[in-house]
Amino acid sequence: MTLATHWSFAPSRFNFHIARPPIPFSPSVAHLPLDRRRHISAYGYTQAKALVYPKHGSPAEVLTLHTHSISPPHSRLLTLRTLAAPLNPADINQIQGTYPTAPPFAQELGTPQPSAVPGNEACFEVLSAGSGCKDVSRGDWVIPRHTGLGTWRTHLQVEEDKVMKVDKDGLTAEQVATVSVNPVTAYRMLKDFMPLKEGDWFIQNGANSGVGRAAVQLGKMWGLKSICVVRKREGEEGQALSKQIQELGATVVVNDEEIMEMDFGEKVKQWTNGGREPLKLALNCVGGDAGMALAKTLGAGGTMVTYGAMSKSPLRVGAGMLIFKDLRFVGFWVSKWGDRLPEEKKRTIDEVLDVIRDGKFKNVPMVEVPWSYETKKEELLEAVQGTLEGFRKGKGIFKFGDT
Repeated sequence: MTLATHWSFAPSRFNFHIARPPIPFSPSVAHLPLDRRRHISAYGYTQAKALVYPKHGSPAEVLTLHTHSISPPHSRLLTLRTLAAPLNPADINQIQGTYPTAPPFAQELGTPQPSAVPGNEACFEVLSAGSGCKDVSRGDWVIPRHTGLGTWRTHLQVEEDKVMKVDKDGLTAEQVATVSVNPVTAYRMLKDFMPLKEGDWFIQNGANSGVGRAAVQLGKMWGLKSICVVRKREGEEGQALSKQIQELGATVVVNDEEIMEMDFGEKVKQWTNGGREPLKLALNCVGGDAGMALAKTLGAGGTMVTYGAMSKSPLRVGAGMLIFKDLRFVGFWVSKWGDRLPEEKKRTIDEVLDVIRDGKFKNVPMVEVPWSYETKKEELLEAVQGTLEGFRKGKGIFKFGDT
């Protein structure tokens, strides 16, 4: 091989250089400003952006959009591209510092000060895998194995055991991204706390939530009857919501004011064959007086499972409920359950995805928030802030485009 050489003169010595071939001109990229040349990745580095926060507080005050580079994966590392990531209330609580667990503050992304990335659910595509990866390869879809991974970002790099592979055939990224919290919570609450057989009744509040809609549909699949409580909406909007929940499989739909009325117990008797088909299970995400109104409808020996506290008010359990009705009051936190039983979590997720794939399960309504390389921080923060508002058209979800 012949090397082209040239000599350059310096006052004290001659320097020998190997002439490098000219870099080809790419008109599709070269005209772009440097901060937009995201497709050029020197030495295989991936350009990424992430929402980060250096301290707990209001999302609007503490979140910033940080740009960084990810090196090529080695060993058992994976480089992932985010396809979709939902905005859950728990994500907001973690930013605020009011949730029991939170992602760690660190500087591995090169932030000016130790920061955390919010978000617990997502669907990722594997861009590249280290030579030591055994179960996952390029093009596969994966989801977080545990909460706290930090999903509100365009790309990330993690060890293979931090994610679990899913069969993407027949599924959308949005369906996969939202499977591990709401549907799994509903599934386990209906299965794990009270033996229910076909024809049995359960009651739930928050029926329009992601968990509530999942419980309605799973209950119908398993032959269960349900009384579903939703927040009151006036006029046609309220009627449309009730119809929507009934079409998902609810036996009876009422609003949160009706359940507080004195004669509600009598209505329950009418619906349940004169009380001969007692309510065995209650699913509570509201708490306070609304939660106790739910408990009062339970038959003797019934169980109320609390998985949320939207009212931020405590449950005041009367002694009579414990002594004379022998009711059980328990809590359920899907994150803790999944950490304790990872294989059961994987089996539950796969079963739910099979049902979705077969067209037997409808996703909660979603409001897509586009996130591309050019998306501004203000657009993302507006969507995050919307998660804190009362009545929404659907669950917010980041949908990643050209990143």
